[in-house]
Amino acid sequence: MSELRLILFDVDGTLVDSQGDIIASMTRAFEAEGLDAPTREAILGIVGLSLEVAMPKLAPGLDTPAHDRMVEAYKAAYMELRAAQGSQKSSPFYPYARDVLDQLAGIDHYLLGVATGKSRRGLDALLAGHGMKEMFLTQQVSDHHPSKPHPSMVLTALAETGVAPENAVMIGDTSFDMQMARAAGVRALGVGWGYHRPEDLDPHADAVIHDFRDLPAAIDRVWESER
Repeated sequence: MSELRLILFDVDGTLVDSQGDIIASMTRAFEAEGLDAPTREAILGIVGLSLEVAMPKLAPGLDTPAHDRMVEAYKAAYMELRAAQGSQKSSPFYPYARDVLDQLAGIDHYLLGVATGKSRRGLDALLAGHGMKEMFLTQQVSDHHPSKPHPSMVLTALAETGVAPENAVMIGDTSFDMQMARAAGVRALGVGWGYHRPEDLDPHADAVIHDFRDLPAAIDRVWESER
């Protein structure tokens, strides 16, 4: 019998493309404080961090109460945008993502999970909107952990599933995901279609792929290299 293997996914920028709502929501958060919004590149550069960590990085000159108001304004705007369009339009899957997820979920000794900077409420709404509430056995969200790249999310997922670190891999689009994986002692696979530049992932990733259809083979190679 094959050993259980855990495949952890980041969400925004890895499974779904939610950059439109992210940029629009951050713009509203800054406008609520009478500020100009950061550039698209700056906003996408903090995707993956918890909002409480990301906001001071984008607006370092403000005090904590202002950051807190901006976090709440962001959340309210994001919920409004998602409700207006539905998850499938506001956060569509990247090409072939759903097909590959179904393929991986059909392998008996593979367990799927997520480790995301989304809140519990945000992840629940996304999964429900895409009809995939039961796909991920372990779901780690920002409400219960320090922000990436702290390894808490991955370590908790390992503990919940009983999978050893050498039998787990983290898949994400940001350097925060790759650093988190390294800190937790698991393999790291970067994806080149997300919000950080592929070259920023290379120093921390075992490999970087550029087509979702290449993921199953890349996972096999990562684990094969450990033997």
